[in-house]
Amino acid sequence: MIKKLLVIVNHWRTRQPSQRNFLIYCSVLVGLLGGLAAVVLKFLVHFMEELSRNLASQVPYHYSYLLLPALGILITVAYQHFINRDSMQKGIGNILMNIKRNQANVPHDNAYAHLVSSSLTVGFGGSSGLEAPIVVTGAAIGSNAGRFFKLSTYEKTVLLAAGSAAGIAAVFNSPIAGVLFALEILIGEITIPTFIPLLIASATGVVVAKLLNSQQLFHLVTEGWLVKALPFYAILGVLSGLIAVYINKVGHGLEKGILPKLNRYTRALAGGLMLGVLILLFPPLLGEGYHYLQAILNGNIDVLKEESLYADWLSEPWVMLLFIAALVLIKIVAAGITLGSGGNGGTFAPTMFTGAFLGLLLAYGVNQTGLIHLNTSNFIAVGMAGALSGVLHAPLTAIFLIAEITGGYILFIPLMIVSAISYIISRLFNKHNAYWHTLIHEKDIHPDQDFSMLNTMRLDSLVNRQYVALRRDMPVAELYNILSTGTANIFAVLNDEKELEGVIWMDEIRKQLFKAKQPDAKVEDIMVDPPALISYNQPVSSVMNVFDHLDVWQLPVIRNGKFIGFVSKSGLLNQYRQVFIQQHKDADLFSRS
Repeated sequence: MIKKLLVIVNHWRTRQPSQRNFLIYCSVLVGLLGGLAAVVLKFLVHFMEELSRNLASQVPYHYSYLLLPALGILITVAYQHFINRDSMQKGIGNILMNIKRNQANVPHDNAYAHLVSSSLTVGFGGSSGLEAPIVVTGAAIGSNAGRFFKLSTYEKTVLLAAGSAAGIAAVFNSPIAGVLFALEILIGEITIPTFIPLLIASATGVVVAKLLNSQQLFHLVTEGWLVKALPFYAILGVLSGLIAVYINKVGHGLEKGILPKLNRYTRALAGGLMLGVLILLFPPLLGEGYHYLQAILNGNIDVLKEESLYADWLSEPWVMLLFIAALVLIKIVAAGITLGSGGNGGTFAPTMFTGAFLGLLLAYGVNQTGLIHLNTSNFIAVGMAGALSGVLHAPLTAIFLIAEITGGYILFIPLMIVSAISYIISRLFNKHNAYWHTLIHEKDIHPDQDFSMLNTMRLDSLVNRQYVALRRDMPVAELYNILSTGTANIFAVLNDEKELEGVIWMDEIRKQLFKAKQPDAKVEDIMVDPPALISYNQPVSSVMNVFDHLDVWQLPVIRNGKFIGFVSKSGLLNQYRQVFIQQHKDADLFSRS
């Protein structure tokens, strides 16, 4: 029935004289579905946690930590293998790749597969977060809504970002942070036509979440901050930037996969058991860890003694300090093992956890000296923002997210200071955030708008297949006849298998060509090797880089070892101009009729 209704709506939409408000209507729909997805994800995680607790009651208490995470990761891997058929795209990096390379098209099964798999992983104790799965889910909802309504690539991108914004906003009850996340991480630019659909989708997602699940994630009680604590906030900013570099380095390395020589099920079991040992030693690593974050925000540091094998030792302040420091360093390791062994989740929550305990480590340690008393709750909240800012390279998202989910708007100045310093420190080591770092260095995908527009173009449409093919044994006298009847200034020298052997490049060898007076001179005597070969599947942005680096205007294109034609820089620039004009027309949503 829903599909039939959508068909009717689409039929009506395509026959309207004005299209300017349709994207707004779509953003409401995407926000509604994104909010529902967030509520469903929370429900599934709660259900899985209840199930895992029931299973844990059947074995000696602490030993359940060794078994349950492995069980959750095993079931997740089996789901991806047998039900999802390995078609699920994990991580925010894949969303960025779809925006840049796949015209903002996200596979439709990503709209539900992440809800199931991530709830299995986290619900059974996997040490990861649910934010990346809900971002991908919302992106898939927005992308497929745009595809169904036959919208342009730009409009699909906006709806993709709107779905992600709605998901983040609904999970955290933070509409502004949802919008800023989509702008800073996914789109990378702020324009009014883009901002409005994101705002509407984000607000809709929060309304849906509040109606169906009104629980606030964190509650921060603070009386404000002291000016004399500013030097310590600055220190926290520096430490946050350094820990962000650590998170990106360790997290990225482990997420790429652990124990690569093992099959997926053995790897899942081994990784799950490794994770179980860590959780047995450090119980706060279990799941997202938000229960412990809320407790320490309320000033209840003794919660860290719960379920610990060495609770009595933690009564000693220096032992507690070492325990907190260990949590700061090990949480991202636990998250990396969870994801690298086949579980589904993200590093968003582990980053918040790490930042929170970093803030606690600094404040608790300073308080033990007796020199000054720092508000640990303030430093915990601000530490979360610092870590997020450094890891995501998104200081605005970090500031408003922590302010919204804790109600700590009174901490805006410390949030700004710590987030800014952390961002600066992190940028000194990594020019791009973790998502873009991988795409740039492994897939040659760049965040720049020029690269984005270039890669919407297809090299196939730029190849000039109207070329003159020469043989290497052709007399130069025959080439004179060809030159007298044509306008080409580059010629391909091919063998019988259409493999390129060289080129006759008039701009470079004109003088040499007309000095060839010998009657037996052959083409092979004057042909040269091309300065570069362009692969048929090469991104257009990479082709432009080759042109700029070599300062040439035409290059041969090879497909499966065979020459198929030439690509020219002038033709590329001309099509780029057309794409540029069209994208700006698409972006000007309110001027179209």
